[in-house]
Amino acid sequence: MPEGTERAGSTSVLVVDDHRTFADLLALALAGQPDLGRAGTAHSAEEGLALALSLQPDVVVMDVRLGSADGLEVTARLTAMLPGVRVIVLTAHATQALLERAVTAGACCLLPKDGSFQEVLSALRSARRGGFVVHPALMRELMTGTRQVAQPAPQLTLREREVLDLLADGHDARAIARALGISLHTCRGHVRSLLTKLNAHSQLEAVANATRVGLVRAADPR
Repeated sequence: MPEGTERAGSTSVLVVDDHRTFADLLALALAGQPDLGRAGTAHSAEEGLALALSLQPDVVVMDVRLGSADGLEVTARLTAMLPGVRVIVLTAHATQALLERAVTAGACCLLPKDGSFQEVLSALRSARRGGFVVHPALMRELMTGTRQVAQPAPQLTLREREVLDLLADGHDARAIARALGISLHTCRGHVRSLLTKLNAHSQLEAVANATRVGLVRAADPR
């Protein structure tokens, strides 16, 4: 199928990867799918941006590494300029930092570079803008890496420990304030302190992080 053409009613796909053999083989394989059409193939960040703006594909398959360029930076630019585009990111290795950057960039799926073609096809058909899916193999890699990094528990005051225990039990700030006999303003101050010490952005994340470092016991499964 010629570059920049697609079947009527199909999902158009742009492949951006500096590994020419991989990109060309993926694009060729897409030509055999009745519901997927090849919008184009790019081998650099500049070419990928230009083709995406010109062809406006439904989905972009983006490699994390594009020579000296950063595929996630390209992803962020694409999702800002093309609000409807869905970007599937390919990576050889997953890290927590890469995962967070992919989410921030507006990607909707993270797949292993050495995964199967069927997995790529499944992602092309199911990925949705606003959602984020991580391949199980990459998720296992992330979880293994998290367990290997031993993070020391932060030092909490006695009152902060009391507030944390009540947060872990599912109480909100008002209920905690009543239970401890302190003002709501004071209670919220302790919660803010906990978020800072536990490097969390929400109370739920604070409890999860506290559980991970042993400050809160994980609930027994029922």
